Amino acid sequence: MNIKTFYKVSLLPLVIVASQSLASDISTATSTGPVDNEQLHKIANEVSANRIEQDIKKLAGFGTRHTLSETESTTRGIGAARRWIKAEFDKISAECGGCLNVYYQSETISGEKRIPDPTEVVSVIAIQKGVSDPNRYVVMSGDIDSRVSDVMNFTSDSPGANDNASGLAGTIEAARVLSKYKFQGSIIYAALAGEEQGLFGGQIMAKQALKDGWRIKAVLNNDMIGNIEGINGVINNTTARIFSEGTRPTETASEAKSRRFTGGEVDSPSRNLARYIDRIADQYIPNLDTMMIYRLDRFGRGGHHRPFNQVGFPAIRIMETNENYNRQHQDLRTENGVVYGDTLDGVNFDYAAKLTSLNAVSLASMAMAPTPPADVKIAGTVKPDTTLSWALPVASENPQLVGFKIYWRFTDASQWQFSRFVGNVNQFTLKNVVIDNYFFGVASVAADGTESPVVFPGAAGSFGD
Repeated sequence: MNIKTFYKVSLLPLVIVASQSLASDISTATSTGPVDNEQLHKIANEVSANRIEQDIKKLAGFGTRHTLSETESTTRGIGAARRWIKAEFDKISAECGGCLNVYYQSETISGEKRIPDPTEVVSVIAIQKGVSDPNRYVVMSGDIDSRVSDVMNFTSDSPGANDNASGLAGTIEAARVLSKYKFQGSIIYAALAGEEQGLFGGQIMAKQALKDGWRIKAVLNNDMIGNIEGINGVINNTTARIFSEGTRPTETASEAKSRRFTGGEVDSPSRNLARYIDRIADQYIPNLDTMMIYRLDRFGRGGHHRPFNQVGFPAIRIMETNENYNRQHQDLRTENGVVYGDTLDGVNFDYAAKLTSLNAVSLASMAMAPTPPADVKIAGTVKPDTTLSWALPVASENPQLVGFKIYWRFTDASQWQFSRFVGNVNQFTLKNVVIDNYFFGVASVAADGTESPVVFPGAAGSFGD
């Protein structure tokens, strides 16, 4: 027997045995996400396009909601708008027996390029406290303010019907729907001010959250969720975009060095939050396909999720796929037969409701689920197996916890492909799943089947404690 014949004969059985073992292990996995939950379907169906339309019309009717605009009038300007928003949250709270803590959150800003003189930037916050883990939060936000072509023009009419009465109306509607339910974790509905002048409402809220020790696990920023007609002529009401940053800006030099060898560039908590919402869309929102955009925001532009990202919180932006720039940041006018301005006729209320349903179900699922695993670690260098470990959460805060699920995917795959429920343990070894060939993560699982977002091992993927 020559040496070539020997290797053909002797190596083939080894390959077959290894392949059979790997196939056996993966056969215990599933390529699907969390199990179906009827309550989440119910929540998706309770969102009302009619109520969203009424709210958008009301917000656009304040004439302008510019951060520097009128605050004393009862009918015009940002002061009247924020008082109406607070009254709506108060009404929702009254209907659920006081389940929302509603308050103004403000800070005086001055000396900024877009806010040169002292101006009180006032957001409206409504908190629905969780039953067992009240200091764990998921957030939905929309912006109060609007603008025209000149960012400093605070007197001209600026309806801001899509940008961003649509996102704010969606936030109020989500509060109406979700306030009928109780959740283990807390939900925040945030009407943030000062976005167009420099993301100040988000900065103020993020700073206060750090000071108060809030464990924010997700921020869903909704900025323009009502337009389906692109400036390029495309009309599409079946897709939406989710923007998420890669490595978080709070990463240390030591963490960056570790990530270079272990990966994690596409597995920040914000990225895995985006994957979570993408799966929610597939499972619970009919006729909606979400595009995960691997970028903090649109090219060279910004939104109110960024201040939360800046301090390390997982945060993403949900928005329409097709923008119409003739309707964004424009004086109301007609030039050469082209109509400019962000008015009501540029908003598709059914589409805004669809994206609101996506938010509501995502918030509910995360608030129902146990907290995401903390201190996730991975081992398997020069071994045929991969071992993951994690810290068990506080039992009293997570009475719904039944165990954990390990996820893995090929390194060039955008979404998790394989998963295995491993029970209520803090360590598990995947036999014959080689660490070099996949990316891995761990999710917490509740008795009703809802899951937390998947947590990638190490500092790169951590959702915090």
